[in-house]
Amino acid sequence: MANVIAIMVIATIGSLTGLSAQSGDLDFEYFKKEVQPIFLEKKAGFTRCVVCHSDGGRVGFLQELDSGATAWNEEQSQLNFESVSRLVKPGDPLGSRLLMHPLEPDAGGDEFHNGGRQYTSQDDPWFQTLSAWVRGETGN
Repeated sequence: MANVIAIMVIATIGSLTGLSAQSGDLDFEYFKKEVQPIFLEKKAGFTRCVVCHSDGGRVGFLQELDSGATAWNEEQSQLNFESVSRLVKPGDPLGSRLLMHPLEPDAGGDEFHNGGRQYTSQDDPWFQTLSAWVRGETGN
């Protein structure tokens, strides 16, 4: 019995270690240069992501922009990276809430985004940019 418990503990520790290593696969520079600007862009017929998903919005996980700013500073970008990374399953775009919530259900998305479907297809350029980041694309 002790051997079974020891094996289970080792397996659990191994899977937890794997999870923390995976989160390191998300590249901050790619996020800052390619992903983060998507949250500020206005897509025709939709509200910008930052409107609802900043600290002042309904479901805040992005930093509010400083007064008069058009982009986040380095510290805000790092905080955004940390919070947005929690919505991602590294290496698995289709298992990541960041991609599945705003994707049309007919295109494979889920039913849980009340803010509109920013992506009608997985071929959408923004969806592709987010997918690349989740798959481990780097900013170098």
